[in-house]
Amino acid sequence: MKKRTKIIIVTIAGTVILTGAIWLINESRYPNVPAFNDHFTREFLNKDKKVDDGFYGFESKTGQYTMWFPKGYQLIKENGEDYVINGNSYERWIAKEGNNKAGNAGGSYIEMTFSNARKAENESFTVENMFKEQLNITKPNAFETSSTRIYYDSAYTYFKGTQEVSMHPNKEHASNTYIAYVADKHSNNAIELWFDKSEKSRKNDEVAEKKWFLTILKNIKFREGNEA
Repeated sequence: MKKRTKIIIVTIAGTVILTGAIWLINESRYPNVPAFNDHFTREFLNKDKKVDDGFYGFESKTGQYTMWFPKGYQLIKENGEDYVINGNSYERWIAKEGNNKAGNAGGSYIEMTFSNARKAENESFTVENMFKEQLNITKPNAFETSSTRIYYDSAYTYFKGTQEVSMHPNKEHASNTYIAYVADKHSNNAIELWFDKSEKSRKNDEVAEKKWFLTILKNIKFREGNEA
């Protein structure tokens, strides 16, 4: 009986060690960056596709778009509202910097909303209302890639009592909120993207920050062949 018990214990111990070794080998296959340290986030990423310094290839679960995802961010999935998807027509996600979670104040975050319900004839109206309401800006910056039209701008936002106030950045107040609207030229697909910067991580190098934001926008690619 004792001999059999020892065999069982040794077998269990061996299984645990083997399982642990396999897990370590599997984990070592991924880059050691916050994006891949989170199991949910890595489901969207291509570990073999480091598209540029600081970014990895990201593919939406809708199958409707790809983008460059910053290596220092992680998708949040703590409840049903953090990540939402509806077939191939809608997807919304939030990513926070580093290991910050949804309940931790002060962390920079990105919010992305994809929809294929955009009406091309309403594009100007949608863009104007979005930037007016969120940043008090009526004519955002705009440019085009071969397949998209991109509108973006930034502002310094803060709360005055319970009311959120937006103002143009100046020497005293650098931008802390960036928003963008990316429309596909060949379909009804569109994306709204937000970037809110934490007080703690705020940097004075707005040129580098704007370049980082534009890098993300320029590399949003919608699926081809999805005609409007």
